Amino acid sequence: MKLLTFKKGVLPPHGKHFTENKKIENLLPKGDLIFPMSQHIGAPCEPLVKKGDRVLAGQKIGEAKGFLSAPIYSSVSGIVKNVTLMPHVNGSKVMSVIIENDGLYEESPELKPRENFNDLSREEILEIIAKSGIVGMGGAAFPTHVKLSPPPDKKIDTIIVNGAECEPYLTCDHRLMLENAKEIIEGLKIVLKLFPGVKGYIGIENNKMDAVKVIKEAADSNPNIEVAVLKTKYPQGAEKQLIYAITGREVPSGKLPSDVHCIVQNVGTIFEIYNAVVCGRPLLERVVTVTGEAIKEPKNLRVKLGTSFKELIEACGGFKEEPVKIISGGPLMGTAVSTLDLPVIKGTSGILALTKTEAVLPEEESCIRCGRCVEACPMNLVPSTLDSLVKRREYELFEKNNGMDCIECGCCTLVCPAKRHLTQSCREGKRTVIQNRKKAN
Repeated sequence: MKLLTFKKGVLPPHGKHFTENKKIENLLPKGDLIFPMSQHIGAPCEPLVKKGDRVLAGQKIGEAKGFLSAPIYSSVSGIVKNVTLMPHVNGSKVMSVIIENDGLYEESPELKPRENFNDLSREEILEIIAKSGIVGMGGAAFPTHVKLSPPPDKKIDTIIVNGAECEPYLTCDHRLMLENAKEIIEGLKIVLKLFPGVKGYIGIENNKMDAVKVIKEAADSNPNIEVAVLKTKYPQGAEKQLIYAITGREVPSGKLPSDVHCIVQNVGTIFEIYNAVVCGRPLLERVVTVTGEAIKEPKNLRVKLGTSFKELIEACGGFKEEPVKIISGGPLMGTAVSTLDLPVIKGTSGILALTKTEAVLPEEESCIRCGRCVEACPMNLVPSTLDSLVKRREYELFEKNNGMDCIECGCCTLVCPAKRHLTQSCREGKRTVIQNRKKAN
């Protein structure tokens, strides 16, 4: 079997053994739920409720403001305790709706299956996806209806479902494919209907051959759907790398997948499209991998959005030793957090609790000009040069050296024998360039 892959990249320790064989467990929240009005790329939502209001599960509590936005729904029934600024996983404080869970889970009467979903037009399907608040479930949280609405001059011929899950430790997508394969295939068929004549691919790494088997069986020899078996390598699941691996097409610098006639969606996103279009349910919950050496009993949990990180940790038996670092997401692309008093949001793929031996941040040494970062970078950049430019605050040269193309995957930092914090430098450089652009405008 020929394994598809991209140029360069690395093979980090994957850490998936903690949870790859753990079936998804449902977790109902006990305490209050917090719903930040910013859970996606784009304009934050406007709260539709006020303190004292009673809400139902599936009731819209945040209205999307603009096309690049996504509405937010309550995942439980209960009373609105407050609408105020609360800590967000990104480290800021954002306007949030706090709901006291009444434990009844009384659902909005609007939540009901659609019997005629096969008769829906393209416009009706896109409207359902937009109104359901679906975003990229792999962590990027880009509004899905926007991605599925490319400009008329961008002719799409390929839909790629990202089942690579190359990020170490995370297994939520793997388990979703194993346990909800039929729903994923039906979700893909709905997306294919939006673009007549296109081919659909589901990319899965060869360390998940059990998922390859069940997805192939669910596809049932559909001529428009093909399972692409990928070589296990990081960052196989990055959009540009996945497109190259499956189609051989290279997305030019500064361009989007639609410029090479492709659209990429995460398996979790495709699953939520099925839920919205067929089952009539907006985005209310997601699967989260809770893992790491510090967790007593690592698990894959299906949880209501708004549930506290603390409750997920408790559901896994708590900590067997005090973690030195907690990450929302995976170790390479995730965000370190300083508290467990944070809610699960649409893009929360994992909670990773690392021990002292797992989370060592070594002292930087001088660059030895070995070139390993260049050999590893999947974007064909020179991370050592970008690092030096950021350190010298030469941001115009950082841009000219294509620093804005960095996908912050962490490959360069992982392989650097001098333990240079290369990814952190590139992230800082990109952030500064964006800030400078805003000031100039």
